[in-house]
Amino acid sequence: MIEDIKSAARRRRRLRPEQEAALFLSRWIKAPHLIGALAPSSRGLAQAMARQVDLSGNGPVIELGGGTGSITRALLECGLARSRLVVVERDRTLAALLRSRFHGVKVVRGDAGDLVALLRPLAIGPAAAVVSSLPLLSMPKPARRRIVEESLAMLAAGGTFVQFTYGVASPLDALACGVTGEVAERIWRNFPPATVWRFRRRVTPARRVA
Repeated sequence: MIEDIKSAARRRRRLRPEQEAALFLSRWIKAPHLIGALAPSSRGLAQAMARQVDLSGNGPVIELGGGTGSITRALLECGLARSRLVVVERDRTLAALLRSRFHGVKVVRGDAGDLVALLRPLAIGPAAAVVSSLPLLSMPKPARRRIVEESLAMLAAGGTFVQFTYGVASPLDALACGVTGEVAERIWRNFPPATVWRFRRRVTPARRVA
């Protein structure tokens, strides 16, 4: 029985690209509003997302929507310690795949809209970055707003919220969300082409005392 489980885990780790794409597509068919693309992020897009993370600090890095692990792998290849990475994935099958592929990385199954409560048992400190692959624009505005608020609540001062989009405009209403945003990179060789955005909590100027 134990050997059967180990063999199944090894098979999941050895998925060929076409098998990985088929798995991703099957999860998209099941929940297209939760998985925003028909295929995993390209290597170029994953690397661009990872480049937005400051590796010099000690705080955790939280990835939202780990999928099959494209961005997870890129973060680790950039030098992020496995002990610093926390991946949140709602889909049961994909969460199991991530656990089998990335030993030493904390994989938490759950809804990013409940991020603070979801990660409370881990007792982690303020995060250096939150890296999101969630399809925010396809979500209802209240759900989108809650995910952003929960993510900002987990960020350290000066921390970064990283999000990619296939659209032209910002994936967030920066003013309503209380953040400032900028285009970090455009990835033309992704399918479809994608834009990586970098957001930080808006700093309110101190009021002068007369």
